Amino acid sequence: MVSTRAASVLVGGSSTMVGSLPHRDARRAAEFAWEARGIPCAPTLPRRSPAEGMVAQAIVGIRGISLGQYGSLSIDVSSVDPLAPVLTDLEHDAFGGFRAWLAHGQEHVRRTGYSGAVKWQFIGPVSFGRALIRAGVPVHLAFSVAVRVVRDYLVVMSSAVSEALPNNPQLVVIDEPDLTDLEDDSFPIAPDTAIDLMSGAMAAVESNAVVGLHSCSDVSLGHLIAAGPHVLSVPVSPRLVDDAPKIAHFLQEGGWVAWGAVATGGPIGLSVERWCKKLASMWCGLVQGGCDATLLRRQSLVTPECGLALHSTESAALVTDQVHELAERVRTQALATRLNVGA
Repeated sequence: MVSTRAASVLVGGSSTMVGSLPHRDARRAAEFAWEARGIPCAPTLPRRSPAEGMVAQAIVGIRGISLGQYGSLSIDVSSVDPLAPVLTDLEHDAFGGFRAWLAHGQEHVRRTGYSGAVKWQFIGPVSFGRALIRAGVPVHLAFSVAVRVVRDYLVVMSSAVSEALPNNPQLVVIDEPDLTDLEDDSFPIAPDTAIDLMSGAMAAVESNAVVGLHSCSDVSLGHLIAAGPHVLSVPVSPRLVDDAPKIAHFLQEGGWVAWGAVATGGPIGLSVERWCKKLASMWCGLVQGGCDATLLRRQSLVTPECGLALHSTESAALVTDQVHELAERVRTQALATRLNVGA
């Protein structure tokens, strides 16, 4: 089975977010993240500081690679060593949003008694390796460095969450946005190697967390599932119906899916109805393709498609409300009738 831990930690139909927020003030971002309904998600704040960018965070503490003022990378290839220790530093400006989220979380838990799951994420080794290659690191070094850095940061961040929030189980999501063309000959590593790198990263924290894998890429779900996540986080899309047998097996084995059901790539709509219809339509296709309708509802989370750093704080609040409203409908089985009649 994929995992039995997810069922003991997660509640079907819960809502949560996907990382980045547009806030420039870390304290206000933390308040927003914790006061939003659903699973509190640690924010990254690239508008507050370029150092909070997904790639920039992972750069901190790597020998031979430094971060410029505006998020650019400086590479001294002769100094890059995959065996050198990674000087993980959560006090760096790159983790300002994460620190504020932990601090406000302690206050929130004391005040409310919240004992549910908390979520945080970090860039995955495949996407980070490709970022290093684009910055000038040779392929033979890039992925060796990337997998070590990601694993080290996952362990350090998980320990920090455990220390600050000892009674809150963790949902740790590896973010792999750069998997497009994974099966193409031009991709720098073979698909099996990419799967092994993602699996190894998740294994670093699997003993004390539910682990997930998020990707907005147009990539086969088979590769994502093969990496062994407890939770698969993907945008809602009609093309997922083609993967119905794979999703059905994943659910049967205990896997959960975080459905990116509210779009973030364009203007934010005022109503959740469009997203509800889109999710219901896709679920109908999945049920017709062999998925169990009950498992779809019970083992699902609802999220935005991606992060919200490019939107306004007002739009972020609107998306959060829509995600929660849609999650409420999933939780109360408001989509059940549509699934049963196949409409």
